[in-house]
Amino acid sequence: MAIVRWEPTRELASLQHEVNRIFNAFFDTALGDGAAGEAPRRWIPAMDLVERDDRFVLRVDLPGVPEEDVRVELDDRVLTIAGERKSALERGDGGYRHLERAHGAFSRSLTLPEGVDPDAVTARFEHGVLEVEVPKPAARRPRRIAIGRGAAAGEREAAAA
Repeated sequence: MAIVRWEPTRELASLQHEVNRIFNAFFDTALGDGAAGEAPRRWIPAMDLVERDDRFVLRVDLPGVPEEDVRVELDDRVLTIAGERKSALERGDGGYRHLERAHGAFSRSLTLPEGVDPDAVTARFEHGVLEVEVPKPAARRPRRIAIGRGAAAGEREAAAA
């Protein structure tokens, strides 16, 4: 019988590998229709949100997605970017051995701050990058209320009598 030294880090790495495998198997098979024997992949486009002094700038990477397949909607305070990247693989098309580029429908939503003017939101699409600019709402400032001069105490008592 051989004596094997116990290494807890090896056990943790093995456990992490198994958990990752289970999660990947669940999410990859539950979302989509794999082609050519490949497991389908879930596609969520990468998104950056940058805050400037006067606006928010949202950039979404959408390589291979034509502009006409992208929708930008603002409903109440929720900005939604949705669309679809179609598969480059045609059914019955031969020669593919390994596919990694994900495809399918996507949707990303952000809640904007109160007071954003929906008519001032702009979007442009260039070189596979969607850029949406959202002007910041005007800062709410406390309103100062002027205090008017009242009647002198004696005048108020005389008026009451």
